Amino acid sequence: MSFITPRHRLDEDEFRVLRTIVNDYAGIYFHDEMHYILERRLSARIDELGLSGFSDYIRYIRFNPRGRSELEETVELLSTNETYFFREDFQLKAFTDEILPLMSKSGRKSLRIWSAGCSSGEEPYTIAMLFLESSFSRKFELDIFASDISRNVLALARKGTYGKGSFRQTPALYLSRYFSRRENKHKISDHLKSMVTFGHLNLLERDKVEALGKFDIIFCRNVLIYFDIPSKKKVVGSFYNALRPGGFLLLGHSESLMNISTAFELVHFRNDMVYRKPEKHTTV
Repeated sequence: MSFITPRHRLDEDEFRVLRTIVNDYAGIYFHDEMHYILERRLSARIDELGLSGFSDYIRYIRFNPRGRSELEETVELLSTNETYFFREDFQLKAFTDEILPLMSKSGRKSLRIWSAGCSSGEEPYTIAMLFLESSFSRKFELDIFASDISRNVLALARKGTYGKGSFRQTPALYLSRYFSRRENKHKISDHLKSMVTFGHLNLLERDKVEALGKFDIIFCRNVLIYFDIPSKKKVVGSFYNALRPGGFLLLGHSESLMNISTAFELVHFRNDMVYRKPEKHTTV
């Protein structure tokens, strides 16, 4: 595989400044070895804006009236959005077989779930399918909110049309029941699409997270791995406050709250370990 050499060189000082700008805005942290990734992915953007190099690009982001929207574009270009349906199925089994039964004992009639960092929508649609296939679909009214910082992937999620790569772990039953064939792709059913509300959200903006209200379950899987420790603490604190007492936080298999937060309980289910907000809590 060959790569086109970037036309613009990103020196060390420019890399550190740009890394800090992106980190302060989105929480994403680029280690030194990712220098070339920033250089390669953003070089073409400099040409599109008619700028002379990365120093001009940094000034544009900082001082141009369109700098904020350009910073969003920067994050779009630097984000990783790899996902697929039924990812980490052992955790999904904990959701259907152990978490939902616990929720049903509360006597409540509604359930709010947040898919934070939903990418192109495979995760929240998977949650909706699992819910519909469970007996709890007759016990709860379900509200799924899904958010991402990338407007591009949210547009794909709302469209609901997926290629082969999204179905690497999808059981045939779900594919036939909830999708229709469109040439070489599959389109999700209108009913399933109606179950999920998508919204643009930067997880570091605590006031906007607070405006979402309270949730019973938050899925934030394979998102925090891209954040530095201070950003993780901010986001996890927001999750804690957004959860109702007794609510659950589900992280990716390679993620934990070690050195991040001691506010959650670690619950050992048969299928997986997940975090729970204690019934009695203090504000984080």
